[in-house]
Amino acid sequence: RRRPPAHSLWTSTMSFLRTVLNDSVIIHPPGFYIIGFQSFPYISVYFIFLAFVYVVTVLFNCLVICVIAFNHRLHTPKFLAVVNLAVIDVILNTCTIPSMIKIFLIKDNFIPFNLCLVQMFFYYVFGTLESYALAVLAYDRLIAICFPLRQNSVNTLRSMSCIVGLTWSFALGIIAFATGIITRLSFCNSVRVFSYFCDYAPVFRLACNDYTMQWSVASLLTFLLLIGPFTFILLSYVTILVTVFRMKSLDSRVKALATCVEHIILVAVFYIPLITIFMIGFYLRLIDPDQRVLSLSLASCLPPCINPIVYSLKTKEIKVRVLALLRKK
Repeated sequence: RRRPPAHSLWTSTMSFLRTVLNDSVIIHPPGFYIIGFQSFPYISVYFIFLAFVYVVTVLFNCLVICVIAFNHRLHTPKFLAVVNLAVIDVILNTCTIPSMIKIFLIKDNFIPFNLCLVQMFFYYVFGTLESYALAVLAYDRLIAICFPLRQNSVNTLRSMSCIVGLTWSFALGIIAFATGIITRLSFCNSVRVFSYFCDYAPVFRLACNDYTMQWSVASLLTFLLLIGPFTFILLSYVTILVTVFRMKSLDSRVKALATCVEHIILVAVFYIPLITIFMIGFYLRLIDPDQRVLSLSLASCLPPCINPIVYSLKTKEIKVRVLALLRKK
């Protein structure tokens, strides 16, 4: 006789245990099965595209990091914020793309419980840091355009280091708490996570005990980590526009706005898809699950690839040094 699948054995066993044990007993499975993308035709082509995205992400962001690190003239508050974004971009895509390729191309979609929590932690920490890094760049533009005479005294290397350090501390702390409370859930039903990684909401919705706290934390995180920084960026640009339109010279207005175009593109590419997916998918649940997985994977993986091309490498100081490096080689 054929043996039943492992997840079927686990489900039936846990259903039995749930009827026998008290609600106070926490039941953790050996792991989860990641089952996103299974219904998509020609999905291997998509993963070849993601492999290309990952290579571009690593190469271009590492180039930006090296150029800034080895040029002392670029050790300024602005380029500290740029390096911060580049480091986050590399780690964010490293958290998901290699495991996605392993899961869906090699067909090894089982992930142990503890490793699932580790992946969840790192993805959301660096997703949070990506959001705050874009807000930090908006702060840099705000000081440079609205307070040009006080820029060198207000936006110093020390103050920027403190801001970046605070964002890292906050992200690590709040995501550690959010991930930690997942361990208080019992998983007695399905262990099949419909996503492309150990996603927070698809995991806690598999629990057989009350997950109200996890749902509340997920809702709070959506506002703290996406809506909050996005609102700060919008208010920054409202202030910038007011300052720009008060300038008497048309040439000064154009130059000031030109320094913001690339950052606005990054903000649009990162925030608009994610906020739309989270609002429609998490709260309203109006989006098809397959479309949610595909849209969320693109919205998460493309910005780290686009950031160095659109923003960092188009910055005059970095472009000059990259061209000089290429000529020298």
